Amino acid sequence: MTILQEYLGFLNSKPLFDNSSFFEFPQFNIESIKKKPFPKNLDITIQENQVLGKRIEHFFEYAVNASEQYKIIDKNIQVFNGKTTIGEIDFLVQDVNTKEAIHIELVYKFYVYDPTIDSELERWIGPNKKDSLLQKVAKLKTKQLPLLYKNETKNLLETMGLNVQEISQQVCYIGNLFIPFSYNTKKIPEINNQCIVGFWIAFNMFTVDNYGHYEFYIPPKRSWMINPQNNTTWYSYTDILVQIKESILLKKSPLVWIKETTNNSFNRFFITWW
Repeated sequence: MTILQEYLGFLNSKPLFDNSSFFEFPQFNIESIKKKPFPKNLDITIQENQVLGKRIEHFFEYAVNASEQYKIIDKNIQVFNGKTTIGEIDFLVQDVNTKEAIHIELVYKFYVYDPTIDSELERWIGPNKKDSLLQKVAKLKTKQLPLLYKNETKNLLETMGLNVQEISQQVCYIGNLFIPFSYNTKKIPEINNQCIVGFWIAFNMFTVDNYGHYEFYIPPKRSWMINPQNNTTWYSYTDILVQIKESILLKKSPLVWIKETTNNSFNRFFITWW
């Protein structure tokens, strides 16, 4: 699996909400920086062990700079109070036509849909139940976006020749969503259904009767955005079950790629430990 395959997976990802605003925050139009035709070679330096979040930042930066509409002013701007870090500005981007400076908070998430939870948007949770859509929204509202207007940030940006009052804010919230297996034809309200890229099942549903005739692969997290059809290594049900049990015992829900050998079709799904 290659950096180019990862980048194409990033470009194929969709914004979590399909309207122009994210709650009360304007959304950055990710489609505006998806340059086509796709490049054959990428001038991106990414270390093999860099985590998924950092890889996404590299891809976003590359796509912005490759677009004709925007350019990066700065990224990962650390804001300090004395020697204490109080936060980080993800990206400062300039619209080359209007010269407007934009503070963009970039979010790239994988969520599963738990229909047993009462409130609709609360149902989108991390596959290990350690985070959720609404928890991230709260962090954006109370910490990440207000950071721009802190005195420490204002002073820092002034050294860069920027006036905080002239900087707009946008959120680029990209989602990869997984719904219960039985929901495969249902439309989920309030979110962009183009973000639905697979399904999820509980571990006790991963039986030989249901899945014994498929082939599988567990990608490392850095490769989660890659299309499974690009994979060349596959394991039988018996072999993958050993790997899955190891994750379940650690209370980690693995993302699994699945291949239907009879018609050469592919899908992806989470197997949850809970």
